[in-house]
Amino acid sequence: MKQAAIIGGTGYGALELIRLLQNHPYVNVTKLISRSEEGVEVQDRYPHIRAVFKETFSGLSKEELTDIDIVFIAAPAGVANSLLPQLDDGTKQFIDLSGDLRIDEPGVYEKWYGLDAPQETIQKEAVYGLTEWKKDSVRSGRIISNPGCFATAALLGLLPLLPDYAEENGIIIDGKTGVSGAGRKQSLMTHFSETNENVTAYKTGAHQHTPEIEQYLTEAGNNPVTTMFQTHLIPMTRGIMNTMYVNVKKKTDFQALYETYYADSSFVRIQPAGVMPVTKQVLGSNFCDIGLSFDERTGRLLIVSVIDNLGKGASGQAVQNMNVMNGWEETEALWSVPQYP
Repeated sequence: MKQAAIIGGTGYGALELIRLLQNHPYVNVTKLISRSEEGVEVQDRYPHIRAVFKETFSGLSKEELTDIDIVFIAAPAGVANSLLPQLDDGTKQFIDLSGDLRIDEPGVYEKWYGLDAPQETIQKEAVYGLTEWKKDSVRSGRIISNPGCFATAALLGLLPLLPDYAEENGIIIDGKTGVSGAGRKQSLMTHFSETNENVTAYKTGAHQHTPEIEQYLTEAGNNPVTTMFQTHLIPMTRGIMNTMYVNVKKKTDFQALYETYYADSSFVRIQPAGVMPVTKQVLGSNFCDIGLSFDERTGRLLIVSVIDNLGKGASGQAVQNMNVMNGWEETEALWSVPQYP
């Protein structure tokens, strides 16, 4: 059995990793690291895992990771940048769930995240872990940069159109997310009285997933891509829906295009023609469900892409990447029916 540690052990992403890995046939989570909770039994803080996960929160040191094979960094942006140079001994696998290693250009990262860029050597070694697109690179990688939640839904919804079908500068992405996407830290925006029966547009023109989406669409299309991307907070706990509008260069059978592109992808489900997905149908899962509709009047293709932000948008995709890195079936610990209702 491989031994895994999770850094940032009090967040939703870490708790979802514990839930998923509890039934993994080849991995045990033996370290849950939180400086603020060191020495506390995890089940005393999170009673939903009582009797199932019996570890105690650990402190953070290189010694704590001596017998660890796989390290998940489920902490805010900036943490991986500071920790990786200290903790990396060249043998462990690291999967970072933050945005620290997603952006190639240091200046772009610093502009959008407001933090110092990561060390160049670590950045160059990191593999972008959008598994359906980069599986060969993930398979040979040791440090994985897990994609952002909005970016995952956007890229999976748009990649089949590049380079042949999408106009590079006509892409609009309207994103909606539940409150768990903001993490556990309290804020006025995610306060129940502010969120309930309300829809809030936030980070207008400033969402940090914008350069990530544009960087990888540019790579896929071999031409610079600019998007109009706006996020909204809606009153639900989990889920992301990206509604995307694309001016097309030429028409084709888009339904067949997507079905062929994702024919071998375990976790991308293309809806029947004319059927749009809803967030509830991927709840608690690693699926990304995509629906399509071509508007003859405007010449635009509409794509609706839904994921669970803690599943395919974070911890589920991290486990999927871990599986691929280690030569296991990518569906290990992930192949289950979404929660319903």
